[in-house]
Amino acid sequence: MNYSKESIALHLKSRGKIEIRSKVSLKTKNDLSLAYTPGVAAVCTEIGHDKTKSFTLTNRANQVAIVSDGTAILGLGNLGPEAAMPVMEGKSIIFKSFADIDAIPLCINSTDVDDIVKFCKLIEPSFGGINLEDISAPRCFEILERLENELSIPVFHDDQDGTAIVTLAAMINACRVTGRNLNELHVVINGAGAAGIAIARLLIYAEVKDVVLVDTQGAIYEGRPGMNPIKQAIARVSNRAKHKGDLQSTMTGADVFVGVSKGNIVTESMVKGMKSEPFIFAMANPTPEIMPDLAFRAGASIVGTGRSDFPNQVNNALVFPGLFKGLLKTGIKQVTPEIKMAVASSIAYSIKPTHDKLMPTAFNKKVVENIVAVISEISLNSVIAPAA
Repeated sequence: MNYSKESIALHLKSRGKIEIRSKVSLKTKNDLSLAYTPGVAAVCTEIGHDKTKSFTLTNRANQVAIVSDGTAILGLGNLGPEAAMPVMEGKSIIFKSFADIDAIPLCINSTDVDDIVKFCKLIEPSFGGINLEDISAPRCFEILERLENELSIPVFHDDQDGTAIVTLAAMINACRVTGRNLNELHVVINGAGAAGIAIARLLIYAEVKDVVLVDTQGAIYEGRPGMNPIKQAIARVSNRAKHKGDLQSTMTGADVFVGVSKGNIVTESMVKGMKSEPFIFAMANPTPEIMPDLAFRAGASIVGTGRSDFPNQVNNALVFPGLFKGLLKTGIKQVTPEIKMAVASSIAYSIKPTHDKLMPTAFNKKVVENIVAVISEISLNSVIAPAA
Protein backbone atom coordinates (compact mmCIF):
# COMPACT_ATOMS: atom_id res chain seq x y z
CA MET A 1 0.00 0.00 0.00
CA ASN A 2 1.13 3.54 -0.76
CA TYR A 3 0.57 4.93 2.75
CA SER A 4 1.29 8.52 1.74
CA LYS A 5 -1.25 8.58 -1.08
CA GLU A 6 -3.88 6.61 0.84
CA SER A 7 -3.48 8.74 3.97
CA ILE A 8 -4.07 11.96 2.02
CA ALA A 9 -7.16 10.38 0.45
CA LEU A 10 -8.43 9.36 3.91
CA HIS A 11 -7.97 12.83 5.36
CA LEU A 12 -9.62 14.48 2.36
CA LYS A 13 -12.61 12.16 2.53
CA SER A 14 -13.24 12.59 6.28
CA ARG A 15 -11.84 16.15 6.57
CA GLY A 16 -9.57 15.20 9.43
CA LYS A 17 -10.06 12.48 12.02
CA ILE A 18 -11.99 13.87 14.99
CA GLU A 19 -15.35 15.38 15.93
CA ILE A 20 -17.34 16.21 19.10
CA ARG A 21 -20.38 14.18 20.13
CA SER A 22 -22.83 14.71 22.97
CA LYS A 23 -22.98 12.33 25.95
CA VAL A 24 -26.53 13.39 26.81
CA SER A 25 -29.81 13.55 24.93
CA LEU A 26 -30.82 16.87 23.41
CA LYS A 27 -34.18 16.12 21.80
CA THR A 28 -36.70 18.00 23.98
CA LYS A 29 -37.11 21.33 25.78
CA ASN A 30 -36.59 19.47 29.06
CA ASP A 31 -33.29 18.05 27.77
CA LEU A 32 -32.17 21.55 26.80
CA SER A 33 -33.17 22.99 30.19
CA LEU A 34 -31.08 20.37 31.99
CA ALA A 35 -28.05 20.55 29.74
CA TYR A 36 -28.10 24.32 29.34
CA THR A 37 -30.05 27.16 30.90
CA PRO A 38 -31.68 27.30 33.42
CA GLY A 39 -30.46 24.01 34.96
CA VAL A 40 -26.77 24.48 34.22
CA ALA A 41 -26.65 27.57 36.46
CA ALA A 42 -26.82 25.33 39.53
CA VAL A 43 -23.86 23.31 38.23
CA CYS A 44 -21.85 26.50 37.70
CA THR A 45 -22.67 27.63 41.24
CA GLU A 46 -21.47 24.31 42.69
CA ILE A 47 -18.14 24.62 40.88
CA GLY A 48 -17.86 28.28 41.84
CA HIS A 49 -17.99 27.29 45.51
CA ASP A 50 -15.59 24.35 45.04
CA LYS A 51 -13.41 24.32 41.90
CA THR A 52 -12.44 20.67 42.41
CA LYS A 53 -16.03 19.77 41.48
CA SER A 54 -15.10 20.62 37.88
CA PHE A 55 -13.55 17.14 37.85
CA THR A 56 -16.91 15.48 38.65
CA LEU A 57 -19.48 17.83 37.10
CA THR A 58 -17.74 18.36 33.73
CA ASN A 59 -15.68 16.24 31.38
CA ARG A 60 -12.45 17.74 32.76
CA ALA A 61 -11.31 14.57 34.57
CA ASN A 62 -11.25 12.72 31.26
CA GLN A 63 -10.01 15.54 29.04
CA VAL A 64 -6.42 16.07 27.90
CA ALA A 65 -4.98 18.97 25.88
CA ILE A 66 -2.47 18.03 23.19
CA VAL A 67 -0.32 21.15 22.82
CA SER A 68 2.13 21.65 19.96
CA ASP A 69 3.91 24.49 18.19
CA GLY A 70 4.77 22.28 15.20
CA THR A 71 8.53 22.76 15.43
CA ALA A 72 9.50 19.07 15.51
CA ILE A 73 6.88 17.12 13.56
CA LEU A 74 7.77 13.41 13.30
CA GLY A 75 11.06 13.36 11.40
CA LEU A 76 9.99 16.28 9.21
CA GLY A 77 11.16 19.18 11.35
CA ASN A 78 9.61 22.63 11.74
CA LEU A 79 6.54 22.75 9.51
CA GLY A 80 4.44 24.97 11.75
CA PRO A 81 1.32 24.53 13.88
CA GLU A 82 -1.09 24.00 10.98
CA ALA A 83 0.98 21.10 9.71
CA ALA A 84 1.06 19.60 13.21
CA MET A 85 -2.72 19.16 13.27
CA PRO A 86 -2.84 15.79 11.43
CA VAL A 87 -0.44 14.30 13.98
CA MET A 88 -2.32 15.76 16.93
CA GLU A 89 -5.63 14.50 15.55
CA GLY A 90 -3.99 11.10 15.23
CA LYS A 91 -2.99 11.21 18.87
CA SER A 92 -6.56 12.23 19.76
CA ILE A 93 -8.06 9.13 18.18
CA ILE A 94 -5.40 6.92 19.78
CA PHE A 95 -6.29 8.39 23.18
CA LYS A 96 -9.98 7.74 22.53
CA SER A 97 -9.69 4.31 20.89
CA PHE A 98 -7.27 2.75 23.36
CA ALA A 99 -8.01 4.55 26.65
CA ASP A 100 -11.40 6.24 26.14
CA ILE A 101 -9.84 9.63 26.92
CA ASP A 102 -11.03 12.78 25.14
CA ALA A 103 -7.97 14.61 23.85
CA ILE A 104 -8.19 18.02 22.16
CA PRO A 105 -5.49 19.15 19.68
CA LEU A 106 -4.33 22.71 20.35
CA CYS A 107 -1.68 23.78 17.84
CA ILE A 108 -0.51 27.26 18.74
CA ASN A 109 1.07 30.07 16.76
CA SER A 110 4.09 30.76 18.95
CA THR A 111 7.46 29.14 19.59
CA ASP A 112 8.29 31.35 22.55
CA VAL A 113 8.83 29.45 25.81
CA ASP A 114 7.02 32.03 27.93
CA ASP A 115 4.08 32.08 25.52
CA ILE A 116 3.70 28.29 25.55
CA VAL A 117 3.95 28.11 29.35
CA LYS A 118 1.42 30.92 29.72
CA PHE A 119 -0.94 29.27 27.22
CA CYS A 120 -0.89 25.99 29.14
CA LYS A 121 -1.48 27.80 32.42
CA LEU A 122 -4.43 29.70 30.95
CA ILE A 123 -6.17 26.55 29.68
CA GLU A 124 -5.54 24.50 32.84
CA PRO A 125 -9.12 24.90 34.19
CA SER A 126 -10.50 23.03 31.16
CA PHE A 127 -8.30 19.93 31.33
CA GLY A 128 -7.22 17.06 33.57
CA GLY A 129 -3.78 16.83 31.93
CA ILE A 130 -1.56 18.26 29.19
CA ASN A 131 0.34 16.27 26.58
CA LEU A 132 3.12 18.33 24.98
CA GLU A 133 3.97 17.17 21.48
CA ASP A 134 6.37 17.96 18.62
CA ILE A 135 8.09 20.88 20.38
CA SER A 136 11.76 21.10 19.48
CA ALA A 137 14.72 20.86 21.83
CA PRO A 138 16.11 22.44 23.89
CA ARG A 139 13.01 24.60 24.53
CA CYS A 140 10.87 21.53 25.27
CA PHE A 141 12.93 20.73 28.37
CA GLU A 142 12.43 24.15 29.93
CA ILE A 143 8.72 24.16 29.02
CA LEU A 144 8.13 20.78 30.63
CA GLU A 145 10.10 21.62 33.77
CA ARG A 146 8.28 24.89 34.28
CA LEU A 147 4.84 23.41 33.71
CA GLU A 148 5.51 20.50 36.06
CA ASN A 149 6.28 23.06 38.77
CA GLU A 150 3.58 25.61 37.95
CA LEU A 151 0.49 23.51 37.15
CA SER A 152 -1.66 21.37 39.43
CA ILE A 153 -2.43 18.82 36.68
CA PRO A 154 -0.01 16.31 35.11
CA VAL A 155 2.08 17.44 32.14
CA PHE A 156 3.87 14.94 29.92
CA HIS A 157 6.05 15.51 26.85
CA ASP A 158 5.51 12.43 24.76
CA ASP A 159 8.48 13.00 22.46
CA GLN A 160 10.74 13.02 25.49
CA ASP A 161 9.53 10.54 28.04
CA GLY A 162 7.02 8.57 25.97
CA THR A 163 9.81 7.63 23.59
CA ALA A 164 12.18 6.93 26.47
CA ILE A 165 9.69 4.63 28.19
CA VAL A 166 8.91 2.58 25.09
CA THR A 167 12.62 2.33 24.23
CA LEU A 168 13.38 0.96 27.68
CA ALA A 169 10.50 -1.50 27.32
CA ALA A 170 11.95 -2.71 24.00
CA MET A 171 15.38 -3.09 25.58
CA ILE A 172 13.93 -5.06 28.51
CA ASN A 173 12.29 -7.48 26.09
CA ALA A 174 15.40 -7.72 23.91
CA CYS A 175 17.25 -8.82 27.05
CA ARG A 176 14.50 -11.32 27.88
CA VAL A 177 14.76 -12.85 24.41
CA THR A 178 18.55 -13.04 24.34
CA GLY A 179 19.33 -13.73 28.00
CA ARG A 180 21.31 -10.53 28.49
CA ASN A 181 21.09 -8.03 31.34
CA LEU A 182 20.45 -4.29 31.12
CA ASN A 183 23.38 -3.48 33.39
CA GLU A 184 25.75 -5.15 30.93
CA LEU A 185 24.73 -3.04 27.92
CA HIS A 186 26.83 -0.34 26.32
CA VAL A 187 24.33 1.87 24.45
CA VAL A 188 24.91 4.42 21.70
CA ILE A 189 22.12 6.92 21.01
CA ASN A 190 22.25 8.93 17.80
CA GLY A 191 20.27 12.13 18.11
CA ALA A 192 20.54 14.46 21.11
CA GLY A 193 17.21 16.23 20.87
CA ALA A 194 14.17 15.74 23.08
CA ALA A 195 13.92 11.98 22.58
CA GLY A 196 17.63 11.19 22.69
CA ILE A 197 18.27 13.12 25.91
CA ALA A 198 15.22 11.59 27.61
CA ILE A 199 16.18 8.07 26.54
CA ALA A 200 19.68 8.59 27.89
CA ARG A 201 18.35 9.88 31.22
CA LEU A 202 16.03 6.91 31.68
CA LEU A 203 18.61 4.30 30.63
CA ILE A 204 21.11 5.81 33.06
CA TYR A 205 18.46 5.63 35.79
CA ALA A 206 17.87 1.99 34.79
CA GLU A 207 21.61 1.43 35.37
CA VAL A 208 22.74 0.27 31.95
CA LYS A 209 26.52 -0.08 31.77
CA ASP A 210 27.09 3.11 29.79
CA VAL A 211 25.31 5.49 27.43
CA VAL A 212 26.96 7.63 24.79
CA LEU A 213 24.96 10.26 22.91
CA VAL A 214 25.98 11.38 19.45
CA ASP A 215 24.87 14.56 17.69
CA THR A 216 25.92 16.17 14.40
CA GLN A 217 29.28 17.11 15.99
CA GLY A 218 30.06 13.58 17.21
CA ALA A 219 30.03 12.00 20.64
CA ILE A 220 28.89 14.15 23.54
CA TYR A 221 31.42 14.23 26.37
CA GLU A 222 31.99 16.39 29.42
CA GLY A 223 33.92 19.49 28.49
CA ARG A 224 33.08 19.43 24.79
CA PRO A 225 32.84 23.07 23.66
CA GLY A 226 29.71 24.64 22.17
CA MET A 227 27.06 22.55 23.95
CA ASN A 228 23.80 23.92 25.33
CA PRO A 229 23.08 23.47 29.07
CA ILE A 230 20.93 20.37 28.48
CA LYS A 231 23.76 18.60 26.65
CA GLN A 232 26.27 19.76 29.25
CA ALA A 233 24.14 18.19 31.98
CA ILE A 234 23.77 14.83 30.24
CA ALA A 235 27.50 14.83 29.41
CA ARG A 236 28.28 14.83 33.14
CA VAL A 237 26.51 11.48 33.68
CA SER A 238 27.15 9.67 30.38
CA ASN A 239 30.08 8.58 28.20
CA ARG A 240 32.24 7.49 31.11
CA ALA A 241 35.22 6.82 28.83
CA LYS A 242 34.88 10.32 27.30
CA HIS A 243 34.93 8.98 23.76
CA LYS A 244 35.33 11.84 21.28
CA GLY A 245 34.77 10.24 17.89
CA ASP A 246 32.11 10.29 15.18
CA LEU A 247 29.10 7.95 15.03
CA GLN A 248 30.98 5.10 13.41
CA SER A 249 33.80 5.09 15.94
CA THR A 250 31.34 5.53 18.81
CA MET A 251 29.36 2.48 17.69
CA THR A 252 32.46 0.29 17.62
CA GLY A 253 32.12 -2.36 20.34
CA ALA A 254 28.67 -1.17 21.48
CA ASP A 255 25.88 -3.60 22.39
CA VAL A 256 22.95 -1.40 21.42
CA PHE A 257 22.25 1.30 18.85
CA VAL A 258 19.28 3.61 19.38
CA GLY A 259 18.46 6.00 16.56
CA VAL A 260 16.22 9.03 17.01
CA SER A 261 17.77 11.09 14.25
CA LYS A 262 17.42 10.72 10.47
CA GLY A 263 17.24 7.96 7.91
CA ASN A 264 19.97 5.96 6.22
CA ILE A 265 22.92 7.18 8.28
CA VAL A 266 23.95 3.76 9.66
CA THR A 267 25.71 1.33 7.34
CA GLU A 268 26.18 -2.42 7.50
CA SER A 269 29.86 -1.95 8.30
CA MET A 270 28.93 0.18 11.31
CA VAL A 271 26.70 -2.61 12.62
CA LYS A 272 29.41 -5.17 11.95
CA GLY A 273 31.77 -3.08 14.09
CA MET A 274 29.52 -3.47 17.14
CA LYS A 275 29.67 -6.37 19.58
CA SER A 276 28.38 -9.71 18.37
CA GLU A 277 24.60 -9.85 17.79
CA PRO A 278 23.78 -6.28 18.80
CA PHE A 279 20.36 -4.70 19.32
CA ILE A 280 19.40 -2.12 16.69
CA PHE A 281 16.53 0.27 17.38
CA ALA A 282 16.44 2.50 14.31
CA MET A 283 13.46 4.71 15.11
CA ALA A 284 13.76 7.65 12.72
CA ASN A 285 10.50 8.28 10.86
CA PRO A 286 9.55 7.72 8.16
CA THR A 287 12.93 6.27 7.13
CA PRO A 288 14.93 4.32 9.75
CA GLU A 289 18.64 4.97 10.29
CA ILE A 290 19.19 1.53 8.74
CA MET A 291 16.64 -0.77 7.13
CA PRO A 292 15.97 -3.98 9.09
CA ASP A 293 17.12 -6.34 6.34
CA LEU A 294 20.50 -4.61 6.18
CA ALA A 295 20.87 -4.62 9.96
CA PHE A 296 20.10 -8.35 10.14
CA ARG A 297 22.50 -9.05 7.29
CA ALA A 298 25.20 -7.23 9.24
CA GLY A 299 24.66 -9.51 12.26
CA ALA A 300 22.05 -7.79 14.42
CA SER A 301 20.18 -10.05 16.84
CA ILE A 302 17.19 -7.76 17.48
CA VAL A 303 15.97 -5.01 15.17
CA GLY A 304 13.16 -2.56 15.87
CA THR A 305 11.97 0.58 14.10
CA GLY A 306 9.33 3.24 14.61
CA ARG A 307 7.25 1.99 11.69
CA SER A 308 4.05 0.00 11.97
CA ASP A 309 4.65 -1.81 8.66
CA PHE A 310 7.84 -3.47 9.94
CA PRO A 311 8.11 -6.07 12.73
CA ASN A 312 9.04 -4.86 16.22
CA GLN A 313 7.59 -1.36 16.12
CA VAL A 314 8.91 0.76 18.99
CA ASN A 315 6.31 3.50 19.23
CA ASN A 316 5.13 5.76 22.03
CA ALA A 317 1.49 4.99 21.18
CA LEU A 318 2.04 2.12 23.62
CA VAL A 319 2.71 4.62 26.40
CA PHE A 320 0.56 7.74 26.50
CA PRO A 321 -2.99 6.27 26.48
CA GLY A 322 -2.44 4.06 29.52
CA LEU A 323 -0.16 6.55 31.24
CA PHE A 324 -2.71 9.35 31.13
CA LYS A 325 -5.52 6.97 32.08
CA GLY A 326 -3.52 6.02 35.16
CA LEU A 327 -2.65 9.61 36.01
CA LEU A 328 -6.24 10.81 35.63
CA LYS A 329 -7.52 7.90 37.71
CA THR A 330 -5.09 8.36 40.60
CA GLY A 331 -4.59 12.12 40.63
CA ILE A 332 -0.80 11.74 40.44
CA LYS A 333 0.66 14.97 39.15
CA GLN A 334 4.23 14.23 38.13
CA VAL A 335 5.70 11.39 36.07
CA THR A 336 8.80 10.48 38.09
CA PRO A 337 11.63 8.17 36.97
CA GLU A 338 10.12 5.45 39.19
CA ILE A 339 6.82 5.69 37.30
CA LYS A 340 8.62 5.66 33.94
CA MET A 341 10.50 2.50 34.93
CA ALA A 342 7.34 0.82 36.16
CA VAL A 343 5.41 1.72 33.02
CA ALA A 344 8.22 0.46 30.78
CA SER A 345 8.28 -2.85 32.63
CA SER A 346 4.50 -3.19 32.50
CA ILE A 347 4.54 -2.68 28.73
CA ALA A 348 7.36 -5.19 28.27
CA TYR A 349 5.68 -7.86 30.37
CA SER A 350 2.35 -7.48 28.57
CA ILE A 351 3.60 -10.18 26.19
CA LYS A 352 6.05 -13.04 26.01
CA PRO A 353 8.50 -11.58 23.48
CA THR A 354 10.25 -13.27 20.56
CA HIS A 355 12.84 -11.99 18.11
CA ASP A 356 10.12 -11.06 15.60
CA LYS A 357 7.42 -10.05 18.11
CA LEU A 358 9.41 -8.05 20.58
CA MET A 359 6.69 -5.61 21.60
CA PRO A 360 2.94 -5.74 22.17
CA THR A 361 0.87 -3.88 19.61
CA ALA A 362 -1.16 -0.82 20.49
CA PHE A 363 -4.26 -3.01 20.01
CA ASN A 364 -3.27 -5.26 22.92
CA LYS A 365 -5.73 -4.26 25.67
CA LYS A 366 -3.40 -5.62 28.35
CA VAL A 367 -1.01 -2.73 27.75
CA VAL A 368 -3.34 0.01 28.99
CA GLU A 369 -4.68 -2.24 31.76
CA ASN A 370 -1.18 -3.07 32.99
CA ILE A 371 -0.02 0.55 32.92
CA VAL A 372 -3.09 1.72 34.87
CA ALA A 373 -2.60 -1.10 37.37
CA VAL A 374 1.04 -0.27 38.06
CA ILE A 375 0.34 3.47 38.43
CA SER A 376 -2.55 2.68 40.77
CA GLU A 377 -0.28 0.45 42.83
CA ILE A 378 2.30 3.24 43.11
CA SER A 379 -0.44 5.63 44.20
CA LEU A 380 -1.83 3.21 46.81
CA ASN A 381 1.63 2.60 48.22
CA SER A 382 2.03 6.37 48.61
CA VAL A 383 5.34 6.38 46.79
CA ILE A 384 4.10 9.47 45.01
CA ALA A 385 1.85 12.04 46.69
CA PRO A 386 -1.31 12.65 44.63
CA ALA A 387 -1.97 16.10 43.25
CA ALA A 388 -4.03 18.46 45.40
